[in-house]
Amino acid sequence: MNSAGHPEATARRGLELTPFRGLRYDPDRVGSLAAVTSPPYDVVVRPDGLLHLESADPHNIVRLILPQAATPEARNEQAARTLHRWTAEGVLTTDPEPGLYVYEQRDGEDLLQRGIIGAVRVSDPAEQVVLPHEDVMPHVVADRAALMRATRANLEPLLLTYRGDGGTPFTTALVERTAAQPPLLSTTTEDGFCHRLWSITDPDTVARVRSELSHHQALIADGHHRWATYRTLRAEHPSPGPWDHGLVLLVDTARYPLRVRAIHRLLHDVPVHDALAALAGHFRVRRLESPLDESLNALAKAADAGNAFLLAGDGAFHLVDRPDPGLLARTVPTGRPEAWRTLDATVLHATLLAHVWHVPDDSAAHISYIHDTAATVEKAERDGGTAVLMHPVREEVVRELARQGVTMPRKSTSFGPKPASGLVLRALDA
Repeated sequence: MNSAGHPEATARRGLELTPFRGLRYDPDRVGSLAAVTSPPYDVVVRPDGLLHLESADPHNIVRLILPQAATPEARNEQAARTLHRWTAEGVLTTDPEPGLYVYEQRDGEDLLQRGIIGAVRVSDPAEQVVLPHEDVMPHVVADRAALMRATRANLEPLLLTYRGDGGTPFTTALVERTAAQPPLLSTTTEDGFCHRLWSITDPDTVARVRSELSHHQALIADGHHRWATYRTLRAEHPSPGPWDHGLVLLVDTARYPLRVRAIHRLLHDVPVHDALAALAGHFRVRRLESPLDESLNALAKAADAGNAFLLAGDGAFHLVDRPDPGLLARTVPTGRPEAWRTLDATVLHATLLAHVWHVPDDSAAHISYIHDTAATVEKAERDGGTAVLMHPVREEVVRELARQGVTMPRKSTSFGPKPASGLVLRALDA
């Protein structure tokens, strides 16, 4: 496919979106729809955020996506039992007809995002239909796969983006036209976002949407581990079957551009003093006598000129920039595009974590990946670790590297807004 996402002279198989019978909360059986939703599983800051969500409503979706028990096996079995009980009791009910779902998120007057939720065919990377841009951690994929096997459900959609660029006129008009109608549900979550959902069940309408999207490819904006989980489970089950597809939200970023934010790192076993001492002679380090917002502005300015990071955890902020070129030459892998070799995330993982601080980047015992900036700083100060605050990469860089088949280091970006979990689920047996 060309850079706009349209087919080239030789036809290539594109996105295949399939309607499904959504599994949704009965609003009469729960305190409120807002009280049963959650951010995606990997955005919940544990344990505080988890406990807050669990106490919001006894049926909060977090009890399915992040079940709590003594062992992984017990957690997954508990999630499966909970899902079965909620469906048997009518807390969760299956929509009568298969369809696609138009989903809207609005944050006051500042942000409006609309897209389509459906079940997309799980494809292999070589097909270049769904483009990943980040590496994944095998133990997280194994964890998500075990949960999905136990529950036999897609509990939350991952976020895919495509570029309509005039190639999806019917779909674009349908989304806008549908959003003018009364929704299936409407709720405002405590973060201030208003969520609305509509179903599209007319077979001819669904067929036209599917036809237009079949000429496009998509970029994984959020949910690399869930996509890898879909691929793992598809390989385990006979085809054709329900495991051939996975639940996604598709957003046309030509119409609704996403926000791109950084994902920060928390080093559990490295005090700030030790982290700074190890940087001597390798990076320039400056202590900033400024609050978080001003320090992040300083990070943004430094990032315009090269690799830069903001360290915190001792009550102050430390701007780290101007890496030694010789150190980068010795530590950053060659044979990759220059845009990849100069990424902050590449330098962080290949140079700082691996060679300067000697911190494994795939072990939850040593490092956490946190989306919320203030929460990262607070946890570092409370636990005596080091917060490494990142500056976000531009979306066009992400998309271009993905088209080249080059993946960025894990947890390099945070696209948003992310779909709320709990508004619509997909039961594989429905």
